[in-house]
Amino acid sequence: MTRLKTRIVDLIEALGPLPVNEYMALCLFDPADGYYTTREPFGAAGDFVTAPEISQMFGELVAVWFYQAWAAIGRPMPVTIAEIGPGRGTLMKDMLRTLSRLDPDLANGAAFAMIETSPRLAETQKQTLGATPFAVRWHETIETLPDQPLLIVGNELFDAVPIRQFVRAGASWRERMVGLDDQNVLCFFAGAGSVDPTLLPVDAAEAPQGAIVEVAPARTALMAAIAERIARNSGAGLFLDYGHLRPGVGDTLQALRKHNHEDVLANPGEADLTSHVDFAALAAVARAHGLDVHLSTQGNFLLGMGILERAGRLGADAGQAGRDKITGDVERLAGPQAMGDLFKVLAVLPRGVTIRPFATAD
Repeated sequence: MTRLKTRIVDLIEALGPLPVNEYMALCLFDPADGYYTTREPFGAAGDFVTAPEISQMFGELVAVWFYQAWAAIGRPMPVTIAEIGPGRGTLMKDMLRTLSRLDPDLANGAAFAMIETSPRLAETQKQTLGATPFAVRWHETIETLPDQPLLIVGNELFDAVPIRQFVRAGASWRERMVGLDDQNVLCFFAGAGSVDPTLLPVDAAEAPQGAIVEVAPARTALMAAIAERIARNSGAGLFLDYGHLRPGVGDTLQALRKHNHEDVLANPGEADLTSHVDFAALAAVARAHGLDVHLSTQGNFLLGMGILERAGRLGADAGQAGRDKITGDVERLAGPQAMGDLFKVLAVLPRGVTIRPFATAD
């Protein structure tokens, strides 16, 4: 039993069962034993590989998109270019290199920000960006960013924000809890709490007994804070994650460890807990702040931004092995059988601002 699991069992024995969102928060962010606070989750030696770690092309094309966005909103200076949930810092490293080539004045004049809650990951990011000539500052929250136009990217950010789950029990929906069975083993069960019916997906009424719906108030609150900044000061947001464009019924909570799925309750603190992102809910929040929203698959976004052309230029200077790797990277990032369809993109812009690969607001 992991140290955190022992503490969770003791906590439940003392205070009673935990809602799923509180269990997730403990597993991921507990200061002493949380997943993101104690380990290196990224890369081949970790538990999963993110898009920036697959190929430099990902960060380069994201940088090009933000350069277009900055131009479309009038090239404001000063401007903050931020990444929230920056992993190892690879995405920002590739963005800095690309932006410095596209427009040295922008790269030298912008305020670059990394929004990171884990001190351990912040140290990793500082090592990754150690050689950069540009001024990069670290923040624990967006609230401390400069009060000026904001260009912000989040890759695999929202999937790790804790969710609440509700299970169909009779005619009602009851909050799914983590408790203990007769042998003091962690288990799921339906608690007493219910959910506001307006938060349920449209097909919830037909859901069978035991079906699960997911609600993510912490995600919508985070999106609201970002959208409020962009609405007030101008800017743009780009968020890439795995999830669905339309809400629905289903349990998407999962644990990933050493690149394999495992029981969500098995190893608290030692596995990454995530769930699929409801992009429709995030889009609704941005629209409520008066912003335009564009939704796409990651594959269509990267193809529209020119990943095939970029791959061709990189491959022209590579040997056969290098070209084969580049081809494989494109397929992994944009192919429909890989990340291309599973991962979605949400772009948030001031009303009336349109840039490629999005033509009109969705």
